[in-house]
Amino acid sequence: MIKKEMIAMLLAGGQGSRLGVLTSSVAKPAVAFGGKYRIIDFPLSNCINSGVDTVGVLTQYQPLRLNTHIGIGIPWDLDRNIGGVSILPPYEKSTNAEWYTGTANAIYQNLKYMEYYNPDYVLILGGDHIYKMDYEVMLEFHKANNADITLATIPVPMEEASRFGVVITDENKRILEFEEKPPKPRSNLASMGIYIFSWKVLKEALITLSEQKGCDFGKHIIPYCHQRGDRVFAYEYNGYWKDVGTLGAYWQANMELIDLIPEFNLYEEFWKIYTKSDVIPPQYIADNAVVDRCIIGEGSEIYGEVHNSVIGAGVTIEAGAKVYDSIVMKSTVVGENTIIHKAIIAENCVVGSDCELGIGEEVPNVKYPNIYMDGLVTVGEDSVIPDKVRIGKNTAVNGGTTIDDYPHGVLEGGECLIKAGDRL
Repeated sequence: MIKKEMIAMLLAGGQGSRLGVLTSSVAKPAVAFGGKYRIIDFPLSNCINSGVDTVGVLTQYQPLRLNTHIGIGIPWDLDRNIGGVSILPPYEKSTNAEWYTGTANAIYQNLKYMEYYNPDYVLILGGDHIYKMDYEVMLEFHKANNADITLATIPVPMEEASRFGVVITDENKRILEFEEKPPKPRSNLASMGIYIFSWKVLKEALITLSEQKGCDFGKHIIPYCHQRGDRVFAYEYNGYWKDVGTLGAYWQANMELIDLIPEFNLYEEFWKIYTKSDVIPPQYIADNAVVDRCIIGEGSEIYGEVHNSVIGAGVTIEAGAKVYDSIVMKSTVVGENTIIHKAIIAENCVVGSDCELGIGEEVPNVKYPNIYMDGLVTVGEDSVIPDKVRIGKNTAVNGGTTIDDYPHGVLEGGECLIKAGDRL
């Protein structure tokens, strides 16, 4: 029988609805980040850098891009004969077809995968955070405390604590109480959604709660284990950790990469972030182009101006175009003399010539005020914006739009223009 000390289960099935049109055709962990990477590269790189060489990636929503990106795990040195990376979609059983209905239900449906490796410990990870973390140090903490479950926690500002599950611990970091998104938090130590379970404890809890609808770790498994007296501890992490679940947070995390001394450093030799790299030519910056404080991906051609922005691979910024404070993803073309202020433009888009994105005053989005905010213009994958169009702030465009879709050539601030189905 195969024996692994610790295996990782990486939950990557999330739709990421708060990212609006960015995730209309791609799972959140497969969204591009930092001009070169995808969000899932960070937990995968953490695994291999921490010596965890067996990773099950649980996919569900729009998995194609994720599956293609991960492949057999070569970029992360996870192409192993024993272990390595495995894609674990929901599968049809002979009696019924069952989607994953909660984080713990997804893990429960893959008991056989975990049993195959007979691990001592199981590491549960989310696929949608940007951070570097040595899971081996967390495992040492788990062992030293003879814990049944260890939660990774991070101190957050007290005013933000109500967005998280928070824990109250004793002086030995043993957890006394949980509060899931409390309106009046009594602690600022937030759960990061990263757990180490002793295998027997996890297996018993999953089987016991298997009938629980939408079974979830934060809401069901951990409270159940805590109530029956399992030893549950909080491992405090004090490094950089960003939940990029909203457009504002996603934009902010990208912008932080271009600071003179970035808080999150992609260039450290000792903790590399690995990704699948296409074989593409080097970038080209024309003699009259202007580029400052930017990340520019390979294969990109810059003929205009780019300021304070993150540009993906294979992007073309044509002559006279000016891009400010924006994220422009892979294989997108920005036409001549177009001006872009504070936008997130997804992969394979065409923005016409003589356009202006991010005009006027900031007004709340009419339909989705909690998604399209922070003054951003968000453009979904494969979208087309015709020539001579002006677009306001807190807007979203998705699909192959034509000039007829823009009254007087304008999409007013706070409006959405969604041509691809009825997605956000």
